[in-house]
Amino acid sequence: MIRLKYGNTNTFYVPGTNGGLLIDTDYACTLPAFFRALKTNHLELGDISYVLPTHCHPDHVGLIGELQKFGVKLLLIDSQLGRVRFADDIFARDSRLRYVPIDEKQARIISCDESRTLLRSIGIDGEIIRTPSHSEDSVSVILDCGDCFVGDLEPYEYLDGYEENPQLQKDWNLIMSKRPRRILYAHANEKALT
Repeated sequence: MIRLKYGNTNTFYVPGTNGGLLIDTDYACTLPAFFRALKTNHLELGDISYVLPTHCHPDHVGLIGELQKFGVKLLLIDSQLGRVRFADDIFARDSRLRYVPIDEKQARIISCDESRTLLRSIGIDGEIIRTPSHSEDSVSVILDCGDCFVGDLEPYEYLDGYEENPQLQKDWNLIMSKRPRRILYAHANEKALT
C-alpha cells in the first residue's frame, strides 16, 4: 500500500499482481499535485486499474472525472449510485476549480458481494463492505493482509461519544469482525491495532 498525500485527503494506492486500486482522490484542481505524488512514489497512471471513492463527497471524488479521461476505470458499489453527482453543485460554485464531472455511465458497478472477485481479478485479496454511518454511500475496503481503508468513518476510539449513532457501532462491529491490523483514514493518521 502506498499513501499518496498531495492535498487534504489521504489517497491510497493498493498494488495488485495484475493492476492496482486507487482509493479516493482529493479535491478538484489537484491533478498536477497528484501526478507529482505518483512520480515521487515511482508510480504511473497506467498502474491504476480502478479508482474507488469511499464516498462521494467533494474531497474524495475531485479528480475522478479527470482520471476517467485518462482511462482509469471508476469502480462503484451499487449503493453509491444515487450519490455520484453529489459534488457537482458544490464544484459548480467555483469555476476556477475546472471540475470534470464523473461519468457514472462508464463505471464498473458491483455489489459488495462481488467485490472479492473483482479485486482478485487485479491480484488484490480483500473485499469492500458498506459502512454507511458517515454517509449512505460510504464503503470501506478491507484487505486480507489486515489493512482497512475507512474513508471518513469516525475513529473507533470515539465510539463512546456517539451514543446517538447506532449505525457507527454496527459499522465498527462489522470491520472488527474481519480482524483488521491497521486502520487507514482519509483525514487522520493510521491506527495500528494490536
